[in-house]
Amino acid sequence: MTPQARVQAAIELLDAIIVAARDGGAAADTLIARYFKERRYAGSKDRRAVRDSVYAVIRLCAERPASGRAAMLALVDQQPELAGLFDGSAHGPMPIDPEEARSPIGKVPRWLLPRLAEPLQDEIEQTELLERAPLDLRVNSLKCTVAEALRLFPTAEAIDGLPLGLRLAEGENIEHSLAYRDGLIEIQDAGSQHIVRACRAKPGMTVIDLCAGAGGKTLALAADMGGEGMLVAADVNRDRLARLPERARRAGANSIEPLLLDAGKEASALAALNGQADVVLIDAPCSGTGTWRRNPEARWRLTQERLERLVAEQARILEFAAPLVKPGGRMVFAVCALTHAEGVGQIEAFLSRNTGWKLETIESGPGRKYGEGRLLTPAHDGTDGFFIAALVKL
Repeated sequence: MTPQARVQAAIELLDAIIVAARDGGAAADTLIARYFKERRYAGSKDRRAVRDSVYAVIRLCAERPASGRAAMLALVDQQPELAGLFDGSAHGPMPIDPEEARSPIGKVPRWLLPRLAEPLQDEIEQTELLERAPLDLRVNSLKCTVAEALRLFPTAEAIDGLPLGLRLAEGENIEHSLAYRDGLIEIQDAGSQHIVRACRAKPGMTVIDLCAGAGGKTLALAADMGGEGMLVAADVNRDRLARLPERARRAGANSIEPLLLDAGKEASALAALNGQADVVLIDAPCSGTGTWRRNPEARWRLTQERLERLVAEQARILEFAAPLVKPGGRMVFAVCALTHAEGVGQIEAFLSRNTGWKLETIESGPGRKYGEGRLLTPAHDGTDGFFIAALVKL
């Protein structure tokens, strides 16, 4: 591909990504893979160059652009050397009209900015939301020690506050390593590992991971429990939950009980567990505002209406989760989101509707105190952004 053709390819991909973001379609990575599957002539350097340009634009534009060309022109304004490639040559983009519209640039969508948690009003905090993330690992204590893992990954560094956490530079290919395939390590952001530690799961407990997904946190809970006790991994997403048994087998986590739930009928499916759980973990569906450094296109997908639906869904989950907890047990609520409504606001609303609960004030630990929970951010903690709160049933 010529340099001009690479720019045109990026524009075409951005057009597809914009439509998918608007309509709830496939993720950018999926669209990029499909694009090049149909264009076998593109070499590895071409694919890398186009992908880098696409993601540079996605990180640059906070609002969903009107078109791929308008988005790419925003990048041209930041990298003027690209302007010469808009020359109308074969397979390249047409020349730039000085009056052409450019997509506005920014870090946070304007409508969302006042809805972010107060610490996120800081510009440095906002900048770090979009920086590339490192690669964090969790050592699987069911199969491996940290010392053994460090011998396998000598460039890894320990993560403060996480006895099983290791950090590698971004870009390392771990999933093809023997250690990963044998279940000695798992890829897991430090923030997610802090959530599991907040659960304080121990052998012999009854623990319910209520929004388990593919089971990343479930596997960490299983390791903390040492294979003793009851660990239920529940979710409404059949495809994601179906990935858990193979992951559990690889990790040597044999005590996990997957439970597929029907959306809207969760309470009846969970009724047999009412009053039994020592810990219920709710890693709730959320806006994903804390994961922009891994998924910057999420800014283009989020709308005010979608945020409101997510807040309502989180409240609904809290209501059917609460009966599962036994007296003295704990409910740990977490979202990889940095809006006030999904964090402090959600917990305050739950307590206003429900008596018989008290907040477990987390005075120390990861992140900083925010309301009665803890707020983790990329700038402050080097993790994805999370809000974590723990409630005790009286």
